[in-house]
Amino acid sequence: MSSTASKQNRPAIQEEPVLLTKVVTDRESRCTTDIQELDRVLGGGIVSGSVILIGGDPGIGKSTLSLQIGCALSRKRHKVLYVSGEESVKQTRMRAERLFNSETSFNAAHLDSLYIVNQIDLTVILEYMNKMKPEFVVIDSIQVLYSQEISSTPGSVSQVRECSGILTQTAKSMGISLFIIGHVTKDGTLAGPRVLEHIVDTVLYFEGERYSTYRILRATKNRFGSTNEIGVFEMTQAGLQEVLNPSEIFLSERPKNAAGSVVVPIMEGTRPFLVEIQGLVSRSSFGMVRQKAQGFDANRLALLIAVLEKRLGLNLQDKDVFLNVVGGVKVMDPAADLSVVMAIASGLLDKPVSFDTVVLGEVGLSSEVRSVSQLAARINEADKLGFKRCVMPKNNLKTRLELKGKQIDLIPVETVKEALDALCRN
Repeated sequence: MSSTASKQNRPAIQEEPVLLTKVVTDRESRCTTDIQELDRVLGGGIVSGSVILIGGDPGIGKSTLSLQIGCALSRKRHKVLYVSGEESVKQTRMRAERLFNSETSFNAAHLDSLYIVNQIDLTVILEYMNKMKPEFVVIDSIQVLYSQEISSTPGSVSQVRECSGILTQTAKSMGISLFIIGHVTKDGTLAGPRVLEHIVDTVLYFEGERYSTYRILRATKNRFGSTNEIGVFEMTQAGLQEVLNPSEIFLSERPKNAAGSVVVPIMEGTRPFLVEIQGLVSRSSFGMVRQKAQGFDANRLALLIAVLEKRLGLNLQDKDVFLNVVGGVKVMDPAADLSVVMAIASGLLDKPVSFDTVVLGEVGLSSEVRSVSQLAARINEADKLGFKRCVMPKNNLKTRLELKGKQIDLIPVETVKEALDALCRN
């Protein structure tokens, strides 16, 4: 190989290895959107130059949230470019007016730095970014963009990979914060190549039933914050409204003295809130029993039912068992095990759990009730909403609990049978 060829193959910039202790870091600068639920999920705001991918089912509210983000940033005098590939400029304007309830309110919203364009050609979009130099760019959506360098149709694996890679590289080189909306497949995963999730900094998923008013925004990847935080929104005629106290909302329609209804304090990151778990047990009318769960892992439900049958002797082998987490919430906290068991037992025995009692604890295969994390935060949230009793793991009493109020009675239990006996006594 000639020296000329070797020079051409040599990287333009070469960095020498340095000691990790000698690297000087600057604290990342964040921009808040004043949408508290979003800022919490992002870890405190939008990091300059970060790339954020938003996914979710059709009609769940991805475009609505993105437009609200653009409006919120524009009101703070940040230059925003909203690239709408699926709606015309007029349609986007009409949707924005609905967010402000009227055209008059929209015109008085001080959106002097929010620019809208209907474009799907990647080359033209890059020209807009170089010409306008916006601080934030929203791409709605990545599946409709195409690059002239690739002959395949928009939405194909090669087009999504190429467009997302070039947009990410451009945004990071120019210090632009980029929001990308992505479609999802039938099983709820993001459509397109898996590399799409790898190259971005943050992946946000919108969860919730399409015909339910509540939406959960969850981070499954976040290079600049925790992936345990969630944001709760309510879909209204004026767009997505923040739910600052989800516990009160999820329990607002809870029936009194209803068998199979149990409340559990769950943790999502650093945030505790209470949800209602409903269990229904009925005689099976078919040859095969059914065990259905909404908002709870079906395999975990089958395990807990087996514990009730084997350890407590409850007859569930010829019964249909249905479990529902109210509000469209997906519970993954193991502390909900005991409340699920109590909801099923309450539904089977037709004995309601006291209305002012919360139940929490992880259940093992020997029917032992195991300790849970952050117990004080859970109990304080229950106490704040007026609950009087808490059935909890006995092992948690070994650690010091810093409870803000002492109006709630703690009922420690070691086994599921003890918990059931305590609830029946109350």
